[in-house]
Amino acid sequence: MLKGIPKVLSPDLMKTLLEMGHGDEIVLGDGNFPAAGNAQRLIRADGLNVPELLDAILQFYPLDTYSENAVSLMQVVDGDSIEPTIWEEYRSIVKKHDENFEDFGYVERFEFYERTKKAFAVIATSEKALYANIILKKGVVTD
Repeated sequence: MLKGIPKVLSPDLMKTLLEMGHGDEIVLGDGNFPAAGNAQRLIRADGLNVPELLDAILQFYPLDTYSENAVSLMQVVDGDSIEPTIWEEYRSIVKKHDENFEDFGYVERFEFYERTKKAFAVIATSEKALYANIILKKGVVTD
């Protein structure tokens, strides 16, 4: 164990975050997300929810300032009546760690899956909220 590392960040996840470079993406998938079938590198985070992981990751992970949307969400499928309330929680977490954050990108479901296949890693969580999937694009450390 080390001081100051949130307990929700496993050694495998910390190693993955360290190995990622500028422009690489990591996906945090909810409990319904087909993570194993779409991941180049799969990190299990069973029993954990996306908000607690997002908050812990963003303590160390710079978001890409060169990208229009360094944080992207899976958009609600047309005709689906769900309003993902978890997105507002995400917004406050991201703003807490990145004062320059403006808004999310919204990615169509099957395009989201294709981006996931190209992502550096996918974290499979036990998040129960629907449409709780999120992509983070890594930026550069400037300090």
